[in-house]
Amino acid sequence: MTTVTTDDKQIFTRRESEARSYCRSFPSVFAKAQGATLTDAEGRDYIDFLAGCSTLNYGHNDPDMKAALIEHIERDGVTHGLDMHTDAKADFLKAFERIILRPRDMDHRVMFTGPTGANAIEAALKIARKATGRQNVIAFTNGFHGVTLGALAATGNGYHRGGAGVPLNHVTRIPYDGAMGGDIDTADLLNRMLSEPSSGVDKPAAIMFETVQGEGGLNAASREWVRRVSEIARAHGALLIIDDIQAGCGRTGHFFSFEEMGISPDIVTMAKSLSGYGLPFAALLVKPKYDVFGPAEHNGTFRGNNHAFVTARVALEKFWADDTFRATIAERSAYLEKRLNEIAALLPEARVKGRGMMMGVDVGSGETASDICKRCFRDGLIIETSGAYDEVVKILCPLTIEQDTFARGLDILQSAVAETTQNTKIAAE
Repeated sequence: MTTVTTDDKQIFTRRESEARSYCRSFPSVFAKAQGATLTDAEGRDYIDFLAGCSTLNYGHNDPDMKAALIEHIERDGVTHGLDMHTDAKADFLKAFERIILRPRDMDHRVMFTGPTGANAIEAALKIARKATGRQNVIAFTNGFHGVTLGALAATGNGYHRGGAGVPLNHVTRIPYDGAMGGDIDTADLLNRMLSEPSSGVDKPAAIMFETVQGEGGLNAASREWVRRVSEIARAHGALLIIDDIQAGCGRTGHFFSFEEMGISPDIVTMAKSLSGYGLPFAALLVKPKYDVFGPAEHNGTFRGNNHAFVTARVALEKFWADDTFRATIAERSAYLEKRLNEIAALLPEARVKGRGMMMGVDVGSGETASDICKRCFRDGLIIETSGAYDEVVKILCPLTIEQDTFARGLDILQSAVAETTQNTKIAAE
C-alpha cells in the first residue's frame, strides 16, 4: 500500500465542501475494496457493514461483474449513450424482463432516469401528477426519499428539509405504520382523512412509502398495513409508489421488498444496488397505462450509463436466475436477527428493528449509538446509524458476506456495545 502523507489527508479538509458526511465518521483514506472488506492506504482492513448505504449488496468488486465490465471497456463498448439503443442496454432489459419481471407477473415499463435515487423519485412524482391531474402526494413520517426539492418535500427529516431554502409543498404527511403506537391503525387514519370531505387533505396523485424505512430508523411496515394502504390508494384514485431504492435488490430477502405482500405497485423506484457494482444507475418501473411522458419530457444526461447496464445484467444472471441466493439471504437474516437479539439484551430497553438483512438495534439515544459506532471503527468495523435521533445502529453489510467475516463483524459490534454499557455503569456509580 502507498503511504498516505499528512498533506494527502489535509486535501479533503482544505478543498472538499463542508457537505461531506460519511468521511467524518470514517476518516481513513481507503485504497482497496473486495467483498465485505475495505482496506485503507496504510494496509489496515475494515469489515464493511455500510456497503455504500446498501449500494453494494453484492460486495465490492464482484469478480464476474468486474470481468464483464473490463471486457466491455477493452472492446471499446459504449460508455455513455444518452437514451440511444445499445447492445448493453438491450442485454440488461432482456435479462430484467426474463429474470425479474415475468416470473413476478409484472408488465411494468422501465424508465431510465439520472444516476441517483432522487432522480427516480422526481420522475415518479411527476408521472403521478401528470397521470392524475392532481398535485398532492401522501408521504409518511420518517420517510426518506432524497434531497432534491421534489423528493425532499416527501422526506420527513427536518435537518435535510432545512437545507431547501424554499417552501416544500404539495405533500401531506401521515404517520407511518406503528408511529403512533400499537393501538392506532394509521392506515385507517389515512383512509378517514381521504374519505371525509372536511379533513382538509386534498385528493392525492400518489401515496408513496418505503416498506422498510432505511434512514428513518428501520421501521418495517407490516404486510397487513401495506396491503391496506394499497387498497386505499386504489379506492381514492391515487397511484401507489413503492420506494425500493434502499430496501430492494435483495436487502429485505427478495428482489423487491414488497414481494409476498400481495400488492402490485403502479410505480417502483430503484437505484443503489441496481447496477450491482456501485456504478450510478437509477430507474423506475411504471405500469404501461401510466407511462405518460412524451419524448424527453423527463430526462437525464447520464441515464445511459452502459457500464452499469453491463454489471447489472451480470448481477441478475448470477444472483437471481434461481432461488439459491434468496435462500442464502434468508439464512443470513436469521443469523443476524439472533445475534442482534443477543446484542440488544446488553442494553436496557434496546430493541431490534428492521427486516431481512436490513436490521439494526435501537439503543435509545443518538449519543449512545454514535459512541458504539466510534468504538466499532476503532476495532475495524464500519457501521452507521439511522433514525430521527440517529438512535439506531444499522447493519447494511453486503448480502454476499462470508459467514466468518459476518460473525467477526458482529463480534466487534457486540464488544463495542458491551464496552459502552460497562462505561455507562461506571459513570453512573
